[in-house]
Amino acid sequence: MEGSSETRKRSVKADAGDVAVELTDVQKKNGDTNGMEIMHEKLEYVPSGWFEKTMSNIGSSTETFVKENSSAMKVILIFILNGIVIGFFFGCLYYWLNYSNEPLELCYGFGSLIAFLSIVYFFIIYFQIVKRFFGKWFERVIWNRIEEATSPLWKFVWFPWLISAATLAAIGVFLYFDTRGATDRLTPLIAMAFLLFVGFIFSAHPGRVNFRTVLMGLLIQFLFGLIFIRWDTGRLALQCFSNKVATFLSYGVDGAAFVFGDLLVRTEGVFAFSTLPVIFFFSMLVEVLFFWGALQWFCLKLGHLLRAATNTTVCESVIAVGNIFLGMSESILLVKPYLPLLTPSELHVILSSGFATVSGTILAAYIGFGAEPAHLVTASVMSAPAAICYSKLLMPETRRSLTRVDNIQQVERQDQSALSAATRGATNGIALVLNIIANLVAFVAAVAFFNGVLSYCGGLLGNPDLNLEWILGKVFIPLCWMMGVPWEECELVGSLIGLKTVVNEFVAYQRMGEMKKEGLLSGRSELVATYALCGFTNPSSAGIMIGAVAAMAPQQRETLSSLALRAFFAGCGICFLNASVAALLMPEGSFG
Repeated sequence: MEGSSETRKRSVKADAGDVAVELTDVQKKNGDTNGMEIMHEKLEYVPSGWFEKTMSNIGSSTETFVKENSSAMKVILIFILNGIVIGFFFGCLYYWLNYSNEPLELCYGFGSLIAFLSIVYFFIIYFQIVKRFFGKWFERVIWNRIEEATSPLWKFVWFPWLISAATLAAIGVFLYFDTRGATDRLTPLIAMAFLLFVGFIFSAHPGRVNFRTVLMGLLIQFLFGLIFIRWDTGRLALQCFSNKVATFLSYGVDGAAFVFGDLLVRTEGVFAFSTLPVIFFFSMLVEVLFFWGALQWFCLKLGHLLRAATNTTVCESVIAVGNIFLGMSESILLVKPYLPLLTPSELHVILSSGFATVSGTILAAYIGFGAEPAHLVTASVMSAPAAICYSKLLMPETRRSLTRVDNIQQVERQDQSALSAATRGATNGIALVLNIIANLVAFVAAVAFFNGVLSYCGGLLGNPDLNLEWILGKVFIPLCWMMGVPWEECELVGSLIGLKTVVNEFVAYQRMGEMKKEGLLSGRSELVATYALCGFTNPSSAGIMIGAVAAMAPQQRETLSSLALRAFFAGCGICFLNASVAALLMPEGSFG
């Protein structure tokens, strides 16, 4: 490298003007003269003429006025925006009352507008008015008095057990009346008891299990099941929401059809061209919501509620909620600053919840295979408390957490504008789509290879139909029966669970779609299979998850290695718990 310290800092005269070329301090320290920071001098310009001077003064005055009155301008903009929304609402109301013959349904037409605006303005009024002006008063006058009145009762050892017994008795009475005439629906209770027993037996510290966390997680999972599966209104609301999600994701098909053509996308429906490109669309949306802070805010609020109910740390609760909407590697960004400080039990929750959920980005792929959108969304929601329950059963907390309730921070923005975030999100989808395609091609080929080997070996023994699905189906028959699958279909569902566990959920959902078309699965079997398959518990996803956490917290690599296998089985157990609760609560004749 030529040049001394005097030549490393020099000025270059360019034809277009004076340009100062200087080396940065880092380059000076490293002796790097290849990269140079170019500093362009500002061109001096003095307005001439009354028109130029007038426009220059107006521009300067306007910019100064906007900066000095930014808060007032923000209030005015909010009023204008709300005026437009309210005006639009009353315009739609006038049209519906006078010209429209459509009935008022909350999931369609004018009814959906009422539902959407009601939800939006409820949160706006609560957080901007009620909580801001009355939150401290409510906490001081009402909540503190409730705590003062109930705190003496919690000092008695029998009081928590009394509440637990009353809760279990209420659940038992409900199930007794709900399953009269269909006692076979109670079979999943065997699977739940079996899974909890196995989790306790193989717990790392059985004597340190916090049963409040386990039972509250299980209770919240059961309540979610009651609301979204058993309650007709809740099930219809979730069905409406899932249909809107499916409709929203279908808009990505328009972009795919523009790029690849209608023949591949709409006519032939080739998976790689019709379903996977939707991931680009959703990935872009996720990054934009991240940039605006909406997704982090939503996850943090739900995380705090889950923490208060289950007595877990904020990091554990936020990551469990985040996995409902994000992928297992993306949700880690919500607690990235705290990964080096987390205890083994907290890391186990992160791994388990990641294995037990699926990314909202690829829901369109499962829907394309024929899975019911409502069941997929319900499974993701139920997995949050179930992950807390089963993970804390297998790996109880034995250390004092270093993450406090009030020190969780927002994720730093990686972009300077929403357009930049959208562009980066769409580009990030390339790696995800290619990863899915590569895994599908490789693992489907591997399954075909193993089936070929097994068929050859079985042919020598007089059984040429021997294959991987047959073996796995036999292994999982008892578990499928305990989860509520009819006995004659247990082998089929068992083969799906085996494919998901050994290969991946894509192959399993694809095979399930083929079984549905062939009429091999009943409604209850399809229900159990959809919930049991809704998780990233497979070898390739395990490698992705551990690699992502280790990259963000290298000092936790050894801990992650020791927790990986236990967390993998925890993820499987969580999915099976979801399937059992769904089969227990879903009434006959309500499948599909």
